[in-house]
Amino acid sequence: MKKNFLVIGNPIDHSLSPKLHNYWIKKYRINAVYEKKLLHNSEIEDLIFNIREEKIHGLNVTVPFKKMVIPFLDELSEEAKISQSVNTIYKKDDKIIGDNTDIEGFKLSLEKTGQEIKNKKALILGAGGVVPSIIMALKKMQIGKICLSNRTELKAIELKKNFPEIEIIKWGNTLDFDIIINATSIGLKEEDEININYQQISKNKFFYDVIYNPPETNFLKIAKKHGGITKNGKMMFIYQAQKAFFIWHKVIPEIDNETINFLDA
Repeated sequence: MKKNFLVIGNPIDHSLSPKLHNYWIKKYRINAVYEKKLLHNSEIEDLIFNIREEKIHGLNVTVPFKKMVIPFLDELSEEAKISQSVNTIYKKDDKIIGDNTDIEGFKLSLEKTGQEIKNKKALILGAGGVVPSIIMALKKMQIGKICLSNRTELKAIELKKNFPEIEIIKWGNTLDFDIIINATSIGLKEEDEININYQQISKNKFFYDVIYNPPETNFLKIAKKHGGITKNGKMMFIYQAQKAFFIWHKVIPEIDNETINFLDA
């Protein structure tokens, strides 16, 4: 029987999850198919019911549903519980489990850049579903200080309840940080620009965008012009997918140049 897997989100067109997962499914000869679905809030319950009925065998969850899906699940992994963010769902022993592979995905991608994180100062732009995962990964890497800025300050204040150590700064304020992470969806459209003062940030600082498609957002383009070191979220995307693939298929897919080049094609 062919198993069905999905990534859900709104928007969803930009997602390369089907391309990557179907590449691995073919490579490891797994009888499955992976698709994307544009979802609306009212459809979450039915979708989870389809996992219960084994019409769907696994879900990846992206913006804006990482927190919204939680009330419909039976159990959360430890990391999903602490972060209150779910990006991978599956059925085990008649229970629907929510897991978080974003934390490990972000941590590994940051380690691979060779940037020094320990005792550094980070600014996160955004307070959406992936941000708790980024905070947890940075803490694991012994970051010195985390500041957070969000267009809607109320969302940032809500996040601070779970992570009291973060400092909230006004949207548009930048100061001088060692690492600036765009965790908003600003950049998915080509014309999107983040209104921050790049001049305030000294050269050779590290700019990271969780967006991987397009490969270079205006946030990264402008940062590069001002002498910043830039990285997009492609490797985070690949590492979180690798962990989700293992959860579902019990196969650790290889991440090699061929995989990376295939995604870029």
